[in-house]
Amino acid sequence: MGTGLLHTHSLFRWLAAVFLLIAIIKSLSGWLGKKEYNKSDNLVAILLISFTHIQFLLGLGLYFMNGWFKQMSNMGESTIRFWAMEHGLMMLIAIVLITLGRVKSKKAATDELKHKKGAIFYIIAFVLILWAGIIKPLALSRGWF
Repeated sequence: MGTGLLHTHSLFRWLAAVFLLIAIIKSLSGWLGKKEYNKSDNLVAILLISFTHIQFLLGLGLYFMNGWFKQMSNMGESTIRFWAMEHGLMMLIAIVLITLGRVKSKKAATDELKHKKGAIFYIIAFVLILWAGIIKPLALSRGWF
């Protein structure tokens, strides 16, 4: 069960990253190109929120199934510290930023502001996800999938 959950979590990592990139591109092109905020922008944001929240739930399941919370006393070891604390915290911050980006862009008065707010929050979240969800796990020999 744990291996299947880990593979599902890894699959959703890529779905979330792809939709985050699409949302960033659409937001930047809408903001800089002064385009209208349309249904496809809204759909991408909804799918992004859905994938990231599902990813969060899968990650919580892995966190408690693998007993990372029990290893808090071994925080001196960098790999344990990363998986027990840093990864989850950075991912949670990224998910909050993505959610805030969606909420702020939805409530913005003009189309330009909708794209701008989404782009800013999504880019910051992408940097966190890129580091804590892709680069660092690869450096720790977690693999691409």
